Amino acid sequence: MILTLLIFYSCSSEETAENGENNDEVIPSVEAVEAQFGSLPLQERLSGIVRAQKQVDIYARISAPIVEVYKQDGEDVEEGEPLVQLSDREYRERVRQAEANLRINQARLKQAEAALDQAKSQLRRQQTLAERELSSELEMETLQAELQSAEANYELALAQVEETESTLDEQKELLGQTVIRSPITGTVGQKNAEMGMQVGTSDRLFTVGDLNDARVTINLTERMLNYIEEGQRAIIRSENMEDRMLESTVSRISPFLGVGSFSTEAEIDIENTRGLLIPGMFVTVDIMYGETDQATIVPLSAIYRHPRTGETGVFVAPEFGAEAEPVEQVDNANPPPLSEPNAVEFVSIDVIAKGRETAGVVGVNSGDWVVTVGHNLLINNDSGIARIRATSWNRIIDMQNLKPRDLLREIMNERGVAEQSSGNTTDQS
Repeated sequence: MILTLLIFYSCSSEETAENGENNDEVIPSVEAVEAQFGSLPLQERLSGIVRAQKQVDIYARISAPIVEVYKQDGEDVEEGEPLVQLSDREYRERVRQAEANLRINQARLKQAEAALDQAKSQLRRQQTLAERELSSELEMETLQAELQSAEANYELALAQVEETESTLDEQKELLGQTVIRSPITGTVGQKNAEMGMQVGTSDRLFTVGDLNDARVTINLTERMLNYIEEGQRAIIRSENMEDRMLESTVSRISPFLGVGSFSTEAEIDIENTRGLLIPGMFVTVDIMYGETDQATIVPLSAIYRHPRTGETGVFVAPEFGAEAEPVEQVDNANPPPLSEPNAVEFVSIDVIAKGRETAGVVGVNSGDWVVTVGHNLLINNDSGIARIRATSWNRIIDMQNLKPRDLLREIMNERGVAEQSSGNTTDQS
């Protein structure tokens, strides 16, 4: 309906002038393009979420109050550079206690080692006496038992030293974690750290990511896995990017379907040096996974469902091609002229493939001129004729992509241009 209004406003002034005083019979004015022959791109449109390619959430690994915050949102950070300093008084005290316990156990180990050496010496002397038959068997057994006890005490003391060393290393590690450092080089965002705040292991303090490289995550259903593969072309668009688009390829696809959802994730790596992609934003992703066989291609706006018969078809102007020339670009301020009245007929078609902007059809031939704007004006037109304005594929595709709000703005702009042109003509007269 909006497209009909657009052609009505763009043609109304010219049509009135051409009809002159013959207002009893109004000939509708429509726009048409020339059908083409080719293959239709096959694509799947999906929604995606942007992340920085190296994006990590920063958490504290210990519980302590914050005493210093080194980075703010938007600041760059190098790998290993400190972000936050936590209070370390408790953890320094734990290190000192572990060091003291280590010294105690090391002293006990020396005592056990000395006792073991003494037991070995006594046993060697007793063995020398036994060889001279100056020692009894009971004395030998007693010294052997004492040696075994000394060996056990030494092993126990050695284990205690190793345990204390491990405890000291652990406490030093915890002390080191009072300084929270960035694991990557990137930009700081989503800061949630303030001086004096008590933090725990479940509190996210920062998000750090490399904004020069982005990663778009999309969900693929089980059916899509039959034709979407790694390496296929991906076109990324967003409302925030206006008319710009980014191009990449499908980087990887997870081979596991989610339980219950029967879908999996695919990732698209893409350079973001221009900063168009913001982590967390939603984007539209078109995956180009092939082409159809050769067929007649028409814009989707040319396809019309007849309200009386329910048939799907297009309005064709069989004789218009003799006087029309394909239009590559349309100037709204100076559009192509309307033709003389031409016969227009409704032709049934079969849609064999449909893309986002065009469709491959059977029933019309390439080179036929098909109506893209003004179908409603032809339904109740008993004469079967219309004035036709040749338009460009680019214009029709752009109009199909416009949102209703933008399309209405386009209508009003064109209407303003037409009224201004009409006013200038009147003034000159």
